[in-house]
Amino acid sequence: MNLQSRCVLGTVLAVAIALGDASAGDLSVVVTDAQNMPVANAVVSVRGGPGTGAAAYAPVTKTIDQRHETFIPYVEVFRPGDRVAFHNGDHTRHHVYSFAPIKTFDFVVASKRTSPPVTLDQPGEIDVGCNIHDRMITHLYVSDAPYLAKSAADGRVSFAALGEGSYMVQVWHPHLRPGKSEPSRPVLVNATPASVTIQLSLLADPRAATGDAERTP
Repeated sequence: MNLQSRCVLGTVLAVAIALGDASAGDLSVVVTDAQNMPVANAVVSVRGGPGTGAAAYAPVTKTIDQRHETFIPYVEVFRPGDRVAFHNGDHTRHHVYSFAPIKTFDFVVASKRTSPPVTLDQPGEIDVGCNIHDRMITHLYVSDAPYLAKSAADGRVSFAALGEGSYMVQVWHPHLRPGKSEPSRPVLVNATPASVTIQLSLLADPRAATGDAERTP
């Protein structure tokens, strides 16, 4: 390759990198309740924009722990094809079950044992309980959205380097009122960081009466 060709190639690469930087943008989502307080455990999904179809993904296995007769975490996010297992960290057995249309299972997990992994192959919500301890519950949210994350205690979720374009941000939470659509907002992403706040109308946390909400992430 001669000097002139190298200069041309270098210029092309520099322009490509510059365009890549210009078309990328960060998106910050803040989830609050009706009192403008931050909401944790909200699942935020982002769809749309150029070339944002589901990317290649290697399924993983995530473990839901059981400690002090509580499922931990309270909400977990999965992709289709992921697997979930339940580890019993208590000194008593637990009877784990789901009657969700997208995935049903029912098995007993002895103390200090882990259940066989269950493959979650369809998008949707799965409420998991314990037949022995009725107050125990965890929520599994399965989504094929290109961008997906769960809000922290401050109600925030961040997505880095999205392609420039229009997106739809959608939020799910286990305390949303039954029958209501998941709140959503359009947002335009470009080289300037974008942000959107979504306010949820939530039912009371059922864990509050037992104190589980204070110790369960």
